[in-house]
Amino acid sequence: MRRPAGVVSAGVRYRLGVASRAVAAIAGGYGVAALSAALLALCLPPLFGTSRSEAAMTGTLASFLVFAVAVMWVFAARTALRAWSGLAIAAAPMGLLVFLLTRSTGGAA
Repeated sequence: MRRPAGVVSAGVRYRLGVASRAVAAIAGGYGVAALSAALLALCLPPLFGTSRSEAAMTGTLASFLVFAVAVMWVFAARTALRAWSGLAIAAAPMGLLVFLLTRSTGGAA
């Protein structure tokens, strides 16, 4: 007996969920890590008086930790939708802050 059109088997649904999580871990984790690196590079010089090169290096090194945590979060979340929404919730305020800081300072902190 054939399945009705539009019905997806549990195996296909599972594979699509894993594929979605993999894309979220790679692309979404990279995006969150890049935003955190940029935010730290912009915020550290005025807050702590570090040089811009030290702030960029610190932001870059910290972004490796952020990326690892984002990947762990994606695969620990109950659903792929929750994984994507968690990344979006983390990225939205960082993206807004980076936008506002680069707009107000011209990109130079």
